Amino acid sequence: MEPQWQRRHALLVIPIVLIVLITAVDQLVPADIHLGPLLVIAPAITASFAGPWLTGLVGFLAVGAQAYIGWHFDVLFTRNVLVQILALAVLSALIVFFCVMRERHRHQLARVRSVAEATQHVLLWPLPEQIGPLRIACLYLAAEDEAQIGGDLYAATSTDNGVRVMIGDVRGKGLTAIGEAALLIGAFREAAHHHDDLQKLAVALEQSMTRNLAGLEPAEEAGERFATALLVEVPEADHVTRVISCGHPPPLLLGHGSAVTVPVHPAPPLGVRGPGPAEFAVDVFSFQPGDTLLLYTDGVIEARNAAGAFYPLAERVVQWAGSGPEKLLHCVRRDLLAHVGGRLDDDAAVIALCRASTAHWARHPHLPGR
Repeated sequence: MEPQWQRRHALLVIPIVLIVLITAVDQLVPADIHLGPLLVIAPAITASFAGPWLTGLVGFLAVGAQAYIGWHFDVLFTRNVLVQILALAVLSALIVFFCVMRERHRHQLARVRSVAEATQHVLLWPLPEQIGPLRIACLYLAAEDEAQIGGDLYAATSTDNGVRVMIGDVRGKGLTAIGEAALLIGAFREAAHHHDDLQKLAVALEQSMTRNLAGLEPAEEAGERFATALLVEVPEADHVTRVISCGHPPPLLLGHGSAVTVPVHPAPPLGVRGPGPAEFAVDVFSFQPGDTLLLYTDGVIEARNAAGAFYPLAERVVQWAGSGPEKLLHCVRRDLLAHVGGRLDDDAAVIALCRASTAHWARHPHLPGR
């Protein structure tokens, strides 16, 4: 806070010097040249870096300088000079008024950010750096201005069957999708510990989404609200990993300088099934120590550049495959934003799961999840 205060007061020298300079030069130029009206530049410049009080002070000094010029030439009470002083005072007052409105908007924006941060911590708990045999890093980019969360979601927990991770995407984006995202995350955090089978977990999430959406969605949006989800189960004892896709993009498996899309048999998204028992296919693949599993939402792979080309995630991540989950996602974030020109049209979330070696895992029994 102090450096910003010092910077503002240092910049205050500029309008004050302008007032002094204009006042001095106006006395040196021929009598038919009037530079007094240029004094309005001083409060206008001040408003760009200072608040209403400092802007008002500079405006007052500018009006005083205009009055001094009139007094110096003994024309202070002429109609022309009085109009110039009044006009400068009115313009300075308008500038101060817009400063007040800007400050009010800035404070409102700060409150919105504070609420967004609090909501993010309640809804999307920060994932630990390590759960069981997995090193974890996550990335979330919200599409809406001043929002930190939206319709994308993720969660991870350690259970008796291993580490279970979910990443999902609720239809829509921004604040309108937060309620549905909260329902799905809450259902996962509870059901993940009560079902020893990944299919039963998926069925429980489907039933929860269907039951809750029926009471939440408006009549005109009946059947249009749903969520895609990817459920991953990583056992601690072996290197076989299970995954269920509910209409969600398949994960990428990074290792040995390659990025391979894990083949999945996707089921319909959660919340769109009709009557009858839900069926989910469990796909199994090998997730070896040192490999990295990348889970992501469609906001990543459907991000377009100015030419309309999608972001080539699988091609880009190969070059960062061995750099660790934190650095990997740092590179993905920078590259993705550069691809879209700094602004996403949809929320985007990515989770990097790196499986530690068995020897490393055995040497660190204190790590979370043991």
